[in-house]
Order: sequence, then C-alpha cells, then structure tokens
Amino acid sequence: MTVRLSDDLAAAFARLGGEEDSTVWGELWDDLCHQGDVYEDSFLALPYLEAIAGRRAPGGVQDAVLMAGLIASAADDEHSARYAAEINAFLPVARRLLDTAADDRSSFVYLLQCLLAFEGERVWSAGRLEGLFYEEYEVDCPVCESALFIAFGDHGTFASAGDYVTADPVKTALLPADPAALGPLPARLHRIATEAGHEEVARGLTHLFGRATCPDCAGDFVVSEQVECR
Repeated sequence: MTVRLSDDLAAAFARLGGEEDSTVWGELWDDLCHQGDVYEDSFLALPYLEAIAGRRAPGGVQDAVLMAGLIASAADDEHSARYAAEINAFLPVARRLLDTAADDRSSFVYLLQCLLAFEGERVWSAGRLEGLFYEEYEVDCPVCESALFIAFGDHGTFASAGDYVTADPVKTALLPADPAALGPLPARLHRIATEAGHEEVARGLTHLFGRATCPDCAGDFVVSEQVECR
C-alpha cells in the first residue's frame, strides 16, 4: 500500500517557487485532479499542499487551497480522519482568501466550495456551486424528465428546454427563494456573498434554491434538488 507521494510528484512540488510555477501547477492538476477526479495520490499530496498554504513551502497559496478543496470534497470518512489535521489547517486560509476575492467571482465561488469541503460538507462543495459564475444549470425535470436549462444571467432569468442560446425555446419564469426563508446552508452562503459584495452570486443563490416550472409539462420543482440529482 502506498504511504507516501510518488517521487515524481514530490519532485514536482519541489520545483515550485520559480518562474515556471504555472506550468508546474498545470502538471500537478493533470496528475492529481485530472478533469476533477481524485485519486489516492491526491490525498497523499494534502501535506504538501498544506505546507504551501501555511507558507512553509514555496508555491501559490490560493493554488494550494483550491486543489486541496477539490480533494477534500471527495474525502470519505477514512480519508477525512487520516488527514484531519491538514484539512482543518486549510480552513483559516480559505476564509482569508475569501476576504480578498472581491473582484473575482469565479475564485470567490471556488473558494466557497473549498470552505465547505474543509468543513466536511460533501454535496455543494463537490462542484455544484460552479453554475453560480456560469449563471446557468442543466437539470432534469422530475416529472417528465426533460433536460432543462436554468438561466439567471445576461440571457435572462428563466427555465427552458433545449439550447436557449441558438434556438427559440419556450421559456418559463423562475421563482427565486426569499433570502429570509432560505435554509441554514444557503442562507449562510447568501450572507457571505452579500457581505463580500458579490451581488450576482447572492442573486444566483436565490434562483439555485428557488423553484422553476418545466416548459414541457408545467411540473413545478425545486432547482437545487434537481442539481443535487445530476
């Protein structure tokens, strides 16, 4: 059983701290989190990433936190226990980075996911908040199983069947959630986004945790429940 990171990956971490950092991080992402997948080596990299986040090793702090957040979002009980010290050490770093992500919506959303992952949340930390910066989600109607787009950005605020950008589909209005009536987790996320000045993210959360009507069958559903199913 592998108990330490491979020599090649350890050597890649040792190369950080120079002009080729972006290239090295690209290699590390390919090897440790290719297309969002997480492997045993990914967890073995957590001590290396934590040393970077804690500034005890060279490398980008935010790069380390983002990679560690993705890895932590896939942790089972065994990995969570084995790497509890490292995961807990990322929490204050992620909070600090959130405070400095005021001008970058995608980084803000990724860091929100990291924060949840380090806290042990395993649903919304696992990539499901990323539609907040794309301003759309793809879901399936729970009644008729039609594939739907939920949009709340520059193209408008609606549910549609089919490609709403290149076609002319039937659209139905979304019913956003009242921020005051959100459940504990979405209410917390909404508050964090609002206090950070990310009004688009806060507004997107009300649509994500609001309701939609299927344009094909008129079935009513909670958007977030269908996002969880995907």
